[in-house]
Amino acid sequence: MTRRRLYLAAYDVSDPGRLRQAHRVLRDYATGGQKSVFECFLTDTECEELLRRVRAVIDEQTDRFFVLNLDRRAPVRTLGIGAPPVDPPVFFIT
Repeated sequence: MTRRRLYLAAYDVSDPGRLRQAHRVLRDYATGGQKSVFECFLTDTECEELLRRVRAVIDEQTDRFFVLNLDRRAPVRTLGIGAPPVDPPVFFIT
């Protein structure tokens, strides 16, 4: 079985067209998120694919994209109204 890890992916894109494209790419991998920050449960292969797809969209001179590996064993701290992500039992990535 392939091991998935929790990542936090975030972007700051200056051009509206690239912003929409980056958002579409992230939605393909995200299990939850808001605006430009997303939670993603990814395999190593999916993470590399995500980076490749985002690299094709952004301008590395003016835009920013971060992928942070989050340790599942670390406690989660929430301020405000926190809700766990509601995910389907199966993910289809095309």
